[in-house]
Amino acid sequence: MAISLQEALEEIRELVYSPGFVRAHAKGVTIRPVMLKAGRRFQVVTRDGLDTKNVTSVDDVLAPAAWTVETTSGTVRMQLTKKGAILHRSSSSASPELEHDRSKEHLLDPGDALFDVVGGNAAKRRQVDAFLRQLPRLSGKVRIVDLGCGNAYLTFAAYAYLSRLGIDVELVGVDVREDQRIRNTEIARRLGWPIQFVAGEIATVELEPPDMVLALHACDTATDDALARAVQWRAKWILAAPCCHKDVSRQLRSKPSKLLTAHGILRERFADVLTDVVRAGLLREHGYDVEVVEFIDSAHTPRNALIKAVYTGRGHHDPSLTKLLDEWDIKPAMVEAVSARSVSGASG
Repeated sequence: MAISLQEALEEIRELVYSPGFVRAHAKGVTIRPVMLKAGRRFQVVTRDGLDTKNVTSVDDVLAPAAWTVETTSGTVRMQLTKKGAILHRSSSSASPELEHDRSKEHLLDPGDALFDVVGGNAAKRRQVDAFLRQLPRLSGKVRIVDLGCGNAYLTFAAYAYLSRLGIDVELVGVDVREDQRIRNTEIARRLGWPIQFVAGEIATVELEPPDMVLALHACDTATDDALARAVQWRAKWILAAPCCHKDVSRQLRSKPSKLLTAHGILRERFADVLTDVVRAGLLREHGYDVEVVEFIDSAHTPRNALIKAVYTGRGHHDPSLTKLLDEWDIKPAMVEAVSARSVSGASG
């Protein structure tokens, strides 16, 4: 039975503010309760996990929309109609999962003084924390290069985390923009940390070969350049979370229509998978053991795949990779990037 929109929203509001509230979501926004040091708050996540804020009131967020509200006693779904709204109820209940801001739940506390200097919103801090959890167990002295470092959230967080573990870490951040180098260098100076920042193209920047290469959301073919440099340096460890995959998607768009590529959204998703399959295959051919894992829930970022590789030296040609490339008649950027560089371990 339809009721007025105002009545429906008032009931939705009462459920959200009730003690049994678990979560609510509508297009582009999710609300859930969290327990912070300051008390119970609402965490509001918008723009596919890119924006997160903790607030005491969500009145301004509860606009007319197709809300689904889950509580410990049931679920209510709000359907908008021409005359108002219909509230559909079910007995399907959910369990509360209040998150606390206690430091033991984070490798780096989101309230760490580091972030007062470096910046970064809650979503970015969460991504960085999840990335750090994928680091291998390290000891002694380790040289790390962060390729496509941007604002260097990961660079600074990695240094803070590893140095506090007693690791003698030497860290270099590389980004194409000179203004980023200046900004990041100034932050490192303020923190008193010996992190070096270099402005240059990933494919050509001259550095001493590192033990580990990191790349967090380097756009499009920048991830391929980062992986190719890691292969050239024979870095022992590689951790790369790819961003967009426009290169292969563009190539597929020019091919005769196939079931997997006839529709734009399906072509883009297929390009994502195909690109990372090729990347993993090329790394194996060049002597790496490779895993592709989900390093963070897709609710926080849709770009949540992580390529983890460890150099073993046991590389061999994979005919199935060649067959895959021939079948789709593509030449992904990493194929060209790897072939363009001499895999000799030289620093150039």
